[in-house]
This record gives sequence, C-alpha cells and structure tokens, in this order.
Amino acid sequence: MEAVTNPLTFISVDVETAGPSPSEYSLLTIGACVVDKPQSTFYVELKPVNNNAVPEALAISRLSLSRLAERGLEPGEAMARFESWLKAEVPPGNLPLMVAFNAPFDWMFVSDYFHRYLGRNPFGHTALDIKSFYMGFAHVEWQETTMKHVKPRYLGDRQFTHHALRDALDQAEIFQKMYAESPRGG
Repeated sequence: MEAVTNPLTFISVDVETAGPSPSEYSLLTIGACVVDKPQSTFYVELKPVNNNAVPEALAISRLSLSRLAERGLEPGEAMARFESWLKAEVPPGNLPLMVAFNAPFDWMFVSDYFHRYLGRNPFGHTALDIKSFYMGFAHVEWQETTMKHVKPRYLGDRQFTHHALRDALDQAEIFQKMYAESPRGG
C-alpha cells in the first residue's frame, strides 16, 4: 500500500545574520518567496538579541545593529508574521518546504528562532538544500556546487546582493531552472 503524502509548496528563504551561529549571534533579516509564485514575497528586519557581531558579516550585508535595534521588529513578532505569511501562501493540504542555497545555515537560524519565539517551526525538521540537489542531479563534485559555479549557469552575470529578499528571489529562480533540468522536473 502506497503512503499518502501531502503536496509540497517550495518556499525560497534567505537570511542575513550577525554571525555564524544562532546561539551567539542574531538573525537580522529574513527574505522569502514562493518558488512557483515569486511575486508572493515576505521580508522582515529583526531587532538583534545581543550586540555580538562578526564585522565581516555586517559589512557583507550592510546592516547596522544599532539601526535594527531602533527599527527592527521584536523577534517574536517577526516570526509570527513569517508564520502568518506562510499560512496565507501555502494552499490547504500542502506542506511548506524551505529551499535555500546552503540550507543548513539558513535553516539553522530560521528553525531556532521559530522554536525559541513561537515554540514550533512551520517547516518542520526539513529543508531542501539547492547545492545538494544540484550535486545529485548534475553529477558534480561538492566543490562544484558553490555559487561561483552555479550562478553563471542559471543567473548569468547577475550578482547576489546579500539583501535577504533579493537573494531569496534569485535562489527561487535558480531552483526553478535547476528543477526543470532535473529528471524530476523534466
């Protein structure tokens, strides 16, 4: 007997953070879009939970902890808004599946903040890593899954901005094209 599974709604998610780990550094921004409907977007800036920061991380994202402390949303409110957006965008009966380029990093922060502030994660315990997906279907070595190798094939010369929403939209485009090329999508 075949198991019944819910259809998936792929959600491209990108985050910008103050450092490499949610136990010591803050989640600063979340950008997301529905992969099949990239016009359906979500973006939020969060108040930092502390002043810990890796200077390179802030330089890359061009975010300021002091500005976010004044203008960002409290983390609990930001995560509640993200969950509400997901509920509005994911059709009844579907499951949201987070898709990200280097999903372990982004998922680590998203999952931690959902559990820390809401006590649950609407994505469950899974995320789809675009790099791993590419390695599997394109039969390349792990070292060939970096953005340096993947971006020219799917985005040409376009540069990543390190703005969470713009990067989530670019990731969605990469994944759509990649999925279409794969045996699963083609």
